[in-house]
Parts: sequence; C-alpha cells; structure tokens
Amino acid sequence: MNSTNHSQTAAFLWSIADLLRGDFKQSQYGRIILPFTLLRRLECVLEATKQTVLVAAREHQTKPDLVREQLLLRAANQQFYNASPLALGTLSDTQTADDLMSYVQSFSTD
Repeated sequence: MNSTNHSQTAAFLWSIADLLRGDFKQSQYGRIILPFTLLRRLECVLEATKQTVLVAAREHQTKPDLVREQLLLRAANQQFYNASPLALGTLSDTQTADDLMSYVQSFSTD
C-alpha cells in the first residue's frame, strides 16, 4: 500500500469513526471503535473460508489442540482463523457481551 492509499484509508476510517462515535469521546476511540473496526476487518479477511473452517472445526474437535490448530489454519488458508459460528452482525441482542467474548476467544492463538 503506497502512502497515498494509506492516507486515504486512514482518513476514511477516521470519518467512519466520527459518524459512529455517537456518545463516545474521541479519546475513547482506541478502547471502543478501533477494536471493533479491527475485528470487522479480520472477519472480512476470513469470510471466504468461514464455512470451510466451521466444518473442519466440527470434524477435528476431538483431535489434540496443536493438531486441530494446524488443520484449521490450513482450512482458513490464512495465518489465523476464527472457529466461531458467530459474526459481528449476528451477535445476540440479549447476550451480546457473552457472545462477543465467545467470538473473540474463537480466534486462533496467534
């Protein structure tokens, strides 16, 4: 990514943050909005292989953790994966904190 694209992307993200911040102060971006932006970006990167990873996670759930991790990394075709059936858009309205914690903990260890 060249510096022009990087600057445009950064400006775009900050403009979205300005729209979304609502009651949040700009000093709170780092704790609230930017982590969700990062989670969504990771989710987009993994979207193409999400179903493959979920199938592999079910098939290999009894395997040792290290073996299972390698198989899921292979299924994701990335250096990380998420084995949760949840997505940011499908988090429960009533159990949001629990669902979010489960979703985040379903990312690979690296």
